Amino acid sequence: QVQLVESGGGLVQAGGSLRLSCAASGRTISGYLMGWFRQAPGEEREFVTAITWGGGITNYADSVKGRFTISRDNAKNMVYLQMNNLKPEDTAVYYCAANSAGWGPRSSGKYEYWGQGTQVTVSS
Repeated sequence: QVQLVESGGGLVQAGGSLRLSCAASGRTISGYLMGWFRQAPGEEREFVTAITWGGGITNYADSVKGRFTISRDNAKNMVYLQMNNLKPEDTAVYYCAANSAGWGPRSSGKYEYWGQGTQVTVSS
C-alpha cells in the first residue's frame, strides 16, 4: 500500500506561483509512474502531468505545458508540482497519484493510489 499526502495548495493571484508537494509513505515510489490530476467544481477529474519512475520522461496536458513542471525525489519519496503563471482556470483540487504499471500516464484508471487532494484557487 502507498499512502499519498498532498500539500502546498492555497489562494494565489493570477500570474503567481505555487509549489505542490506529494509525500508518499508505506513503500517506496521509486518504481511507480507518478501523476498529478485536478478536478474543478462540476467538472471531471483531468490529467495534468506525469513523470516516469526515473524522472527521465515527463508528460503534460496542453493547458499547462510551459507553465507547470513535475519533478520527483525518490530518495525522499516525494513528488513536486511547480506551477507558474497561474490562471483562474487552474482553480481546482489537485491530486497526486501512483501508477505501478508504468504506462497510460493520462488515464486516471491506471493509477492505484491517490491522495486526498489539495485546493488551489487562483483569483483574477
